[in-house]
Order: sequence, then C-alpha cells, then structure tokens
Amino acid sequence: MRLPLVEFLIQSTQELDVGQIVKYAALSLFADRFYPSLSRSAQGNDKANWLLQPVRESNLQLFALISIWISSKIHDSCPLPVKCLKFLGDTTIKEQHFTTRDFLEAEVVFLQVLDFEIGTANNAFVFFEELYIQFKGIAKVGELLNFEACMDIMDLVYEKEETSLLHSSRSLAASILVASYVITVPKKKWEFPVLPWVKFVTSCEEEHIIKIVTDILRHVFGPSCLLQGTGF
Repeated sequence: MRLPLVEFLIQSTQELDVGQIVKYAALSLFADRFYPSLSRSAQGNDKANWLLQPVRESNLQLFALISIWISSKIHDSCPLPVKCLKFLGDTTIKEQHFTTRDFLEAEVVFLQVLDFEIGTANNAFVFFEELYIQFKGIAKVGELLNFEACMDIMDLVYEKEETSLLHSSRSLAASILVASYVITVPKKKWEFPVLPWVKFVTSCEEEHIIKIVTDILRHVFGPSCLLQGTGF
C-alpha cells in the first residue's frame, strides 16, 4: 500500500497548499520512518491502539495527514489547524469518517510509533535546497535548472521505496540534482562538471551517485535508459 499512500500524501499537501519543506518533512516522517515501523509496533501487541489493529488503508491515510500536521507544526509559524485536515479527510478518505478527537488520538499514536523522535533536519529536501543554492551561485548553467522539475523528481524518488529507503538523504539530494541537470538542461549546455562537483561538496562516492541517478532516469524514461556516455 506504500505507493498509493505516498501519492495520497503528496496530493494532500497540494490541496492544503503547504510549503515544500512541510511536504518533504512529512514524506520523511511518514514514508521513511512511520510506515516501515508499523510492523514492529503492531506485531504481537494485542493492546495496540484501534488505529493500528488492524491497519486499514483509511487509517494509514489518516496518519499521512497527521504527518503533514506535525510537519506544519515544526516548520510553519502558523501551523495548519486541525479543522483543515479534518475537512480534507472528510472529502478524500472514503472508507471511514474520522472525528477531530480521532485526529488528536492519531497524532499521539504516530508520535509513539516514532518514539517521539520527530527531527526532520536531515531529510533529502533540506540537503537538496542547499546544493541547489550553491549550484546556482557558482555555475551559470544553474539558471537553466528547473526547480519544479527537481521537485517532481524528488516525488518520484519517494514513490520508489527501494530508492528512498536504501540511500542516505545527502546522496539522494546529490543524485536528484544530477538527474535534474541531465533532464532539464539542454545537452549542448552541459559545460559544468556537475558530477565531480557534487562528489566534492557532499563527499559521496561518484559510483554511488551514478547508480542512484541511473535508477532515477530509468524510473522516468524506462528500463532502457543508460547513464554511461552522457559526458557530464
């Protein structure tokens, strides 16, 4: 169920019109940490909260909204009110109706599953934003790098579980920048050594970045995509 839940979360952030940092912090909390922890939390626990026993898609959609709410509390000076999330839940969660009290209870359960560790400073978006600003500051071709296209690629990375979970946030950020460069910058403008540069500023292994970028490009263009010979 992970992919439809990630898509639900992304669509919900668009409906709520939250900032990018709120969106990707919520994805990090939900997709990278909460969802993988569910089996450990519920396994053999007969006293698990009703929202986790059993785990239904509607309950997981509620927790996806909770991750956005928590992220908004962390990053927004005026966090989303619970009534906004409840209204969205009423219109998008079809299988079950959740009350305001259910939202408050789900927030506690969400935090308990994460052992109340909700730091989001190390998510891929934070590292990518730093790289993006540096890149535009030192490379003229950085003006051609489309930020929205970069965010679309980051969405794709979160949709693909084996990519988002198996690599560090820093290497994902570096790879997203390189993949975005390959996709959005015209090939005749490839004058900047982007791969050696991201290797230098992130200390990530070049071969590791190439592997992740290849996975991203194959996800975008299909399995026949090859990175070798691109010349960047």
